Amino acid sequence: MKFSEKWLREWVNPAIDTQALSEQLSMAGLEVDGVEPAAAKFNGVVVGEVVECGQHPDADKLRVTKINVGGDELLDIVCGAPNCRLGIKVAVATVGAVLPGDFKIKKAKLRGQPSNGMLCAFVELGISEEGDGIMELPSDAPVGTDLRDYLGLDDNIIDVDLTPNRGDCLGIKGLAREVGVLNSIDVNVLDIPAVTPTIDDKVSIELVNEDACPRYLGRVIKGINLDAETPLWMVEKLRRSGVRSIDPVVDVTNYVLLELGHPMHAFDLNAIEGGIKVRSANAGEELVLLDGNTAKLNDTTLVIADHNKALAIAGIFGGEQSGVTNKTSDILLESAFFNPVAIAGQARSYGLHTDASHRYERGVDFALQHDAMERATALLLEIVGGQAGPVVEAVAADKLPKVTEVRLRRARLDRVIGHHIEDAKVTDILTRLGLDVKVENESWSADVPSYRFDIRIEEDLIEEVARVYGYNSIPNVAPTAKLKMTTHNEATIALSKFRNTLVTRGYQEAITYSFVDPKAQAILHPECKAMVLPHPISIEMSAMRVSLMPGLLASVAYNQNRQQPRIRLFEHGLKFISDESAENGVYQVPVIGGVITGLVNGEHWVEEKRNVDFYDLKGDVEALLAITNDITRFEIKAEQSDGLHPGQSAVIYVDGKKVGFFGALHPQAQKSLDINNATFVFEIEMSAIEKRNLPQAEGVSKFPSNRRDIAILVADSVKSGDILSVIEKVGGNQLVDLNLFDVYKGKGIEPNYKSLAIALTLQAVDRTLEEKDINLVVDNVVAELAEQFNASLRD
Repeated sequence: MKFSEKWLREWVNPAIDTQALSEQLSMAGLEVDGVEPAAAKFNGVVVGEVVECGQHPDADKLRVTKINVGGDELLDIVCGAPNCRLGIKVAVATVGAVLPGDFKIKKAKLRGQPSNGMLCAFVELGISEEGDGIMELPSDAPVGTDLRDYLGLDDNIIDVDLTPNRGDCLGIKGLAREVGVLNSIDVNVLDIPAVTPTIDDKVSIELVNEDACPRYLGRVIKGINLDAETPLWMVEKLRRSGVRSIDPVVDVTNYVLLELGHPMHAFDLNAIEGGIKVRSANAGEELVLLDGNTAKLNDTTLVIADHNKALAIAGIFGGEQSGVTNKTSDILLESAFFNPVAIAGQARSYGLHTDASHRYERGVDFALQHDAMERATALLLEIVGGQAGPVVEAVAADKLPKVTEVRLRRARLDRVIGHHIEDAKVTDILTRLGLDVKVENESWSADVPSYRFDIRIEEDLIEEVARVYGYNSIPNVAPTAKLKMTTHNEATIALSKFRNTLVTRGYQEAITYSFVDPKAQAILHPECKAMVLPHPISIEMSAMRVSLMPGLLASVAYNQNRQQPRIRLFEHGLKFISDESAENGVYQVPVIGGVITGLVNGEHWVEEKRNVDFYDLKGDVEALLAITNDITRFEIKAEQSDGLHPGQSAVIYVDGKKVGFFGALHPQAQKSLDINNATFVFEIEMSAIEKRNLPQAEGVSKFPSNRRDIAILVADSVKSGDILSVIEKVGGNQLVDLNLFDVYKGKGIEPNYKSLAIALTLQAVDRTLEEKDINLVVDNVVAELAEQFNASLRD
């Protein structure tokens, strides 16, 4: 929306310049898109009067004039404008004047006649981009007055881009009210007295669609003179607001629209048959618009009609047949409130966008119709004359918007803004905004005025207070947050650590259902009682799993059926153990499990092609146990587990408690589950491995280490793990590394015996070990092994 700064300052005149005013409006949410001067730069142009006007003796299209500019002598000026005539007031550029474009006026001769100046047109002064002939000024224009002063051209045109919720500022009145609030100054009130009717003529009005139009006012004005000229002051205000002057009636309605923000329309009274009906259009009904185009109306469009036809699209565009022309002498002036919902989108559906639709779509003050009618009537009677009839109003009071009360709490205001604004300041802001404010109990109750239809909830009032107070006035305070470090036990191992370890070793994570096939689970865990769901998804998913094996093995079968030769899957989840002593009769135990089958590696020309075996799985399990930094705490025993091969099955113990198992799937279970190759599975309870032994930093010995290898003969039944445990105990602090690097059976070894080659690395922290120290440790180890396992050194 464009408006004249001078016009605005007639309503409210803050003690700030144009730039400050623009910044103030922008910060308040009424963004200023641009500021431009009302006219181009020129000087030396004054008001003059044509006292003589005759034909040029040597040119048909030129006239020789004498112009009174208030001096002792008349100016001889040659003019070629067709509207130059005796007695009119004109704009005269005297000798020495500088016009736009740095055009300087000098004395000259035109076809032999002297010309000491120039009679100017609007275009030549940069006031307008179009126009015919020279500028004609009002007859009461004072001769000799500087034209810039007379027309108030030292003005600026400000263009604001309003958000859709601020329809109340689509008029000088609303803008002035806003500037008054921002500067805490009073706004000049426009006195709009009621026009006394001088005739009784009136037109009946019927609201057929009350929801879309709850209020409609009409007034008959007869005997108008459309040959009258629109006053220059009004033309200038319209021009500076981006509106072209057309005729006095249209100009007055446009002026009221710009001044009060309320659209109006005038009909040719003689084109109305019967009375006015505000109704929805009939499907397929057509209307020729003022621009000559024919609109085919739909039944959702609100129209102003008489008893026989549509006259205009309500709130959008008038019809050609009922439009005011130069032959019109009687008019019907309308002023109405249309529901924004009824107007929204209608203009676009017909390819239109008018000043009226722009305002009605955003909302118009529902209490402004009478003021708009009286203001327009007074201006029309002043300019075009005529006699006005009484105002006829049709209103559906129950359909009009209601004045709402909104409550603002002090605590809420401070919390949202983050700054305390004094109570008196808050009250002043709300009052100047036009709200009827009551203060009580640390809160404000405000009755919202009819023109602020965008204020409905508490947050709207908070926005208004912050906006008017000024966002720049709110201190910049960096947000602060008190960070509290979460308690984290360094010994706790994140689940991602186990996942990453298995992924690194070629596994892929699987997610299977907690509900499994009870038949498949019975094959793997025949002794475990299954918990059957009362309402399962299907019979194949009716039992709660007692381990991860049923789901993982089902995934293996699924992948093998799709020709996957190498499968390595793992899963983390819960297993459900029935126990009446537990809460709800069930223990939910977090576990991690996996399954491998097929090739150890994918086919490759360098690597050996072989299938996985028990020790491949054991290496994966030990990698998980090693994450705890205390693998010696775990005891692995060869022991039968449900569903596993009796000769390739092991159980994991911690402090005598079974915490996991691993091994080869039993061939019978493998066949029953339709699994092709040898398959190996493992499962470990998370509670056994979720804590790690934190390392203790020790100094690195600066003395050399010594390695001694021993080869001992023991019975086949003796476990190598037991032998290594005994060596660790006997070796003490000087034994820093221990490694079983060879197991041999065969030639030179008695049947049922095996040879174990073990490397012992010895080192002291405080000295270099002598040979006798090393031999002492080795002798003690050999002696202890002989005593406990009947072991002997191999020759």
